[in-house]
Amino acid sequence: MTVASMTGFARVQGASGVVRWTWELRSVNGKNLDVRIRIPQGLDPLEQKIRERCAGALKRGNISVGLSMQRDQTGNALTVNENALDAVLNAISLLRDKVPDIAPPTLDGILSQSGVLEVKDSEDDEETRAAMMQTLLATLDEALQALVGMRRQEGAAVEALLTAQVDRIAELTSQAEVLPARKPAAIKARLKLQVTELLEAGAGAFDPQRLHQEAVLLATKADIREELDRLDAHVTAVRDLMKKGGPIGRRLDFLAQEFNRETNTLCSKSNDVDLTSIGLELKAVIDQMREQIQNLE
Repeated sequence: MTVASMTGFARVQGASGVVRWTWELRSVNGKNLDVRIRIPQGLDPLEQKIRERCAGALKRGNISVGLSMQRDQTGNALTVNENALDAVLNAISLLRDKVPDIAPPTLDGILSQSGVLEVKDSEDDEETRAAMMQTLLATLDEALQALVGMRRQEGAAVEALLTAQVDRIAELTSQAEVLPARKPAAIKARLKLQVTELLEAGAGAFDPQRLHQEAVLLATKADIREELDRLDAHVTAVRDLMKKGGPIGRRLDFLAQEFNRETNTLCSKSNDVDLTSIGLELKAVIDQMREQIQNLE
């Protein structure tokens, strides 16, 4: 299963009889799945089906679904509303009884009365309308497939960046592992030099045994073995998740936070400029990684 981004766009057109339509789908980052729908009046029953289809195809993101429709008027038929016509004729008959000298009405005059002539929509029958709805939803499915395809294409680009960033984190962790400054002997030598400078080049004396104890204590406080092990474990977890694919954005974001926590601890324990430099670069790479993770489903 591939990794998918939350950004994408799709546009699909369809037609049924005299009706033509266009679906437009837009997707941007979001914590959850939020579907916003704009459809013409009279199609409200479709809204629930649209939401169901979106939920079936997508897991996260702010989704905008728009539907525009056009109707070919040449497909409509002109019909006479007999009830309206009878009402007009009855009114004419009543007027004739009361005003005998009234001029007889013309056919054009009768037909011009409101409601006598009606434009009958060729899609008005239930069977035709139901068929149109099915075709309408089928083209929505096409649009959703196109949107999913674009999101996966974007996700592949993000995955490549994340892979490079995780590799860099693993490399920096390995560099911190072998730093000479982490060794107790190096800490002891550095402490001895500092004490010597404080005592003005041997103006006083110090206890070698006490110096050794202090060096061991500082080495214990500066030990980053646990942080390095956790960084390695998080690298493995990220690689496993990306290999698995699917909607992994939330879990990757959690791991990015864990990366940052371990790196902060590593920097606070640093007793050497080289280790501090590695820690700062780790933080920069992790920040870049978190920015990319925000785009993933």
